[in-house]
Amino acid sequence: MPLQALPNARDPSVLATIKLMSGRRIEMMRRFGRITQEDFAATVGIGTRWLREIEAGNPKSRLDDHFRCAHALGLSTGHLVIPLLFIEHGRVFPRGLLEGDLSKLETVCIDAIAQHNLDTLSRQLLSPAADDDADENTDE
Repeated sequence: MPLQALPNARDPSVLATIKLMSGRRIEMMRRFGRITQEDFAATVGIGTRWLREIEAGNPKSRLDDHFRCAHALGLSTGHLVIPLLFIEHGRVFPRGLLEGDLSKLETVCIDAIAQHNLDTLSRQLLSPAADDDADENTDE
């Protein structure tokens, strides 16, 4: 499949594309685990027919059902969350990434968030205003 970007965030096909890719991933992992649709649907707490709709990428399927299915299979939900973040911020997300393993990208994102929080905390702790606040608190 050629590298294509997901449509503009205002285009209703964006979520449909994400759900289609998610459904394929869920079905692939369920089959890989040799789990029947009936058993998996019971585990997740949905009907078999609805699981078929999710795996088929029905645009009317709910994202929370995709999350529940992914978690039940031990899948990360990065294939849902990362494209949604890109779309929400008006960025182009390459469609080809939806079909691949996003675990490295997820790790980079988590590490960047953690580092940002550490940097922010360090700046707050080392700023002169923080020293003044600490002096005032010890005087009390």
